[in-house]
Amino acid sequence: MAQIAGLHGLRAAANKAEALATPPYDVIKEGSLLETLLNSNPESFYHVTLGPNPAEDLQNLVAKGVLIPDEEPAFYVYEQKWAGGERLGFFAAVAVSAYAEGNIVRHEKTFDEKVKGRLKVTNETGYTLEPIFLLTKSPIQPILEKVRAEQAPEYSITSDFKGWNDLHGIASRIFRVPETTPAGQALKRAVSENPLYIADGHHRYHAALLNGQTHAMAYIVEKARILAYNRVINGKAKFKEIMGQFDLQPAPAFATPEKHAFRLYTKDGAFTLKAKRVPDDVVGRLDCSILEKEVYPALGVDHSMILQKQYFDYYPESDLETMKSLVDQGEYDLAVALCPVSIDELMAVANAGLKNPEIVMPEKSTFFAPKILSGLVLYKHSKK
Repeated sequence: MAQIAGLHGLRAAANKAEALATPPYDVIKEGSLLETLLNSNPESFYHVTLGPNPAEDLQNLVAKGVLIPDEEPAFYVYEQKWAGGERLGFFAAVAVSAYAEGNIVRHEKTFDEKVKGRLKVTNETGYTLEPIFLLTKSPIQPILEKVRAEQAPEYSITSDFKGWNDLHGIASRIFRVPETTPAGQALKRAVSENPLYIADGHHRYHAALLNGQTHAMAYIVEKARILAYNRVINGKAKFKEIMGQFDLQPAPAFATPEKHAFRLYTKDGAFTLKAKRVPDDVVGRLDCSILEKEVYPALGVDHSMILQKQYFDYYPESDLETMKSLVDQGEYDLAVALCPVSIDELMAVANAGLKNPEIVMPEKSTFFAPKILSGLVLYKHSKK
């Protein structure tokens, strides 16, 4: 089963944590207002994750006292609160092992090409900069709740990203738990009872594997919320030209649909399209798989094109208005909203993949929200 240890390396100075922390690198779109905001802040961790000189910028943050050394192995309990909800998890170093061992279970395919940039940054800086998001079936929630009830937080911040990211306005508190404490030992024991499922960050784990690391930085949680990962599309065929092929029903608004249905938005308005057939297999029955099979062929696109921005871009369901504006402005022809994948669906695919590694969820199937702030803890990893 999965094994964890405390983190050591660097962490944010308490009075610099709010200025330092950023959204993860892969949700900062190039040329966006969010990127401009982060780039304008010399103490932002953005310069390390996406800047041209990551090692130099990391050392500058250390020299300025924005990041401070932390050599005692520790876990970091991480509380996030937003309007209507909260999530409690913790940061740890997870032992890296091959997928075939069944300790770390994936649900997505990974590609060596996609991790080259992350490997370069990791090896230039000597640190793991951002965590893998892992789910556990172990009952860690009571341990985490006891920590936050009995300890004062190391950091207590509210993210200000001017509304340009889902992490804006979220209140975060982090509690430091040395590995040798009773709570630290309790977390180690609990997590070791079950495998860990990758929720988000498959390529970060894949990078740690390729890098020969003994451990990778992880965020581990018992409970999580999945948003739909919606898409805007420019097909080779315009939707208006092929819409007669579908049984479209006018819809009052562009919104998240029910399971096995799609909400479409074009310059002509919003429509609901129900799936013609729902397959029995764990991957085929996912709405993103049905969309690829029933809609993409008419648009002249296919799975091989889904990461090409001239054809597709992706937004969580909290960004429906952004998607509408992209269609209204003519940047994309069609916006499609899906029903979110459930935790049960995710784990069904992951478990099936243990027996057959070819069984994986299509890329861009899930969006775990909220994301995790980057920069508060950095892990000084070692290699085998």
